[in-house]
Amino acid sequence: MSTAAVGLIAGLLLAIAATTGGIVGFIVAVILGAIGLAVGAHHDGAIDITAVWRGRGRG
Repeated sequence: MSTAAVGLIAGLLLAIAATTGGIVGFIVAVILGAIGLAVGAHHDGAIDITAVWRGRGRG
């Protein structure tokens, strides 16, 4: 299992622990799952999250 998948599972489990039911709980679970997936994919080297924080640079 890749770290991206582990990150997705971890994010979903945190969402379940933080919320219980309802549409708001579902939306939070999806958002936290996406964040976990992104962090795991960054750890695998599939995506570069740091490019978002750097910006374009000047000059």
